[in-house]
Amino acid sequence: MRLLPAEAAATYAEWFSCLAEPTRVRLLHAVAAAGSTTVGALTEQLSISQSTCSHHVRKLADVGFVVLSKEGTTTRVSVNTACCTGLPHAAEAVMGMLDRPCCPTDLPDDVTIRPLETRDWSAVRRIYAEGIATGNATFDTEVPARNTLEARWLPEHRWVAEVDGEVAGWAAITPVSNRDCYAGVGDTSVYVGDGFRGRGVGKTLLHKQVTEADTHGLWTLQTSIFPENRASLALHYSAGFRTVGLRERIAAHHGTWRDTVLLERRRACDTC
Repeated sequence: MRLLPAEAAATYAEWFSCLAEPTRVRLLHAVAAAGSTTVGALTEQLSISQSTCSHHVRKLADVGFVVLSKEGTTTRVSVNTACCTGLPHAAEAVMGMLDRPCCPTDLPDDVTIRPLETRDWSAVRRIYAEGIATGNATFDTEVPARNTLEARWLPEHRWVAEVDGEVAGWAAITPVSNRDCYAGVGDTSVYVGDGFRGRGVGKTLLHKQVTEADTHGLWTLQTSIFPENRASLALHYSAGFRTVGLRERIAAHHGTWRDTVLLERRRACDTC
């Protein structure tokens, strides 16, 4: 594993040190939420003195979190838009979420991956139902019809895993949009049957999925996973996916609003 460069570590340490003061965290949040505001407005919003507010705002400006400008006698504070990506990037870099390998290499010898065939649909839908039954695989509460799945999934990116001649899991990619500009962006699904979990079936399916995507015109793969599904999160991290963000209360599931973690994997190349 490549170590974090000393220069980057020093920069991130300066950022985190600045945010070690709770008032600055609240101030940065207030500015980021507003986009642009004034020291006077921040003073009232946080119920602090103007001198205290000015002191902390200056500290935030010194490390580049905010940008200050004068409008007459008023000091306007604007968020540095680079922070919107810089801070999450720093956290992921420190936690080792960047520069991950393409995909896992320690694949089991007894799992075979092949394209999904007509004879597999019964097993695929059964495994889909087993995933639904876990309560942490999908928002679906019923298995979609075969013709719905056939219309949804890219024909050249449907795979099944076999163990001892039995379908043990499946993987598929759905286009995220019918617009030409998103032709290389797909939403991924990987399901493993009840009796085959923990045997490397998901790992082998995902390996096939990402390597085929890399060589056949897909430059971005994305997926949404329930935070409770730790095994699936770990599996996708091992294949080069990274967390884009947490989508809070994105949809209801059996009457309960639930969050999902949005993950993304970009193909490693110079032109995408």
